[in-house]
Amino acid sequence: MPRPKKVSQTQLAKQLGISQALVSLALNGRSTGINPDTYKRIWDHAVGVGYLPKGMRVDSTPDSARVKQIGFILRAPLRLYIPSTYFGHVQHGLHHALEARGYRAVFLGAEDELSPEKLGQIFHPSHHVGGVAVLGEVAQPFMAELTRLTRRVVAISARYHGLCHSVLGNEPQALIEVVRHLHALGHRRIGWLGGNATLGRHDARLAALRQALKTHDLSLDPRYLTVVAEADRAEGGEAIHALLPHAKRRDFPTAFVTYNTQMAYGASLALQREGWKVPGDISLASADVSRLSVEGALRITGAGTSPDKLGEAAARLVLGESMPDEGYADLVLPAPLVIGNSTGPVRK
Repeated sequence: MPRPKKVSQTQLAKQLGISQALVSLALNGRSTGINPDTYKRIWDHAVGVGYLPKGMRVDSTPDSARVKQIGFILRAPLRLYIPSTYFGHVQHGLHHALEARGYRAVFLGAEDELSPEKLGQIFHPSHHVGGVAVLGEVAQPFMAELTRLTRRVVAISARYHGLCHSVLGNEPQALIEVVRHLHALGHRRIGWLGGNATLGRHDARLAALRQALKTHDLSLDPRYLTVVAEADRAEGGEAIHALLPHAKRRDFPTAFVTYNTQMAYGASLALQREGWKVPGDISLASADVSRLSVEGALRITGAGTSPDKLGEAAARLVLGESMPDEGYADLVLPAPLVIGNSTGPVRK
């Protein structure tokens, strides 16, 4: 077969009716000062007629590269360098699901690092982001600005009605499973160690706990309910430690449900330092699951959706595999119970 004729920038400029200098700037990635529609038209036409600059691959062009990269954003104040077992596993699931489909997950930054100007630069036609997954609950104005720039947005562990798609764990199911498990072990006095006090996710879990207790004719004693600003191991320890001065009361809880496994683990360490046995003296169960539910000497009992599966589902949504033609999808995944060794029968 004869080899195809090479296409020059001069020919492209003539075909497009623009200057050769403008074509050269665009094909060398210099989008600043060029109308976004013109920039895209140059690349689309160049690739369409087979133009291939020396040393440059077709799959590196803005149009094709854009659909090969999916960005992800962390809620404030999270950072990649701050360990987060839960969202680290969400990111892991997102990465592998995208990789299996020929895409790359690209970190765009955290919510409080991304001004409207920076978001505008990220979603400029010269950049290559084909969609974005938001890990955790961000402020409504931030999400509104993000969805103004691109429709391909998926919120993970948060819901924004009318703005974007979302994927969540079934919070009510998780708390029903946890309370049912504790009730079967004989626990009737159950407390709550809450975290991430300002997030709607905390309120949803607390409301689900109250409703689950109600089905067993139980209620949450406000004296044994505490909520801390964050939801890490240190604050899990602080939360239970603040309640221990009341431990001699006859109505002190025999079990606590915690906002997440990190808090449960921190509470367990604090209890052990004070001479308590977990679960011999007191049981701890979490309103989510993570690797702490299945690994280590102390495995935290909990119910929730695997964070890896949340990431995998988000990848499918952002790529359009499960998206409706119109409107937005709120995908809710099952939240099964994972029994570890942090819960046991009530001490006689």
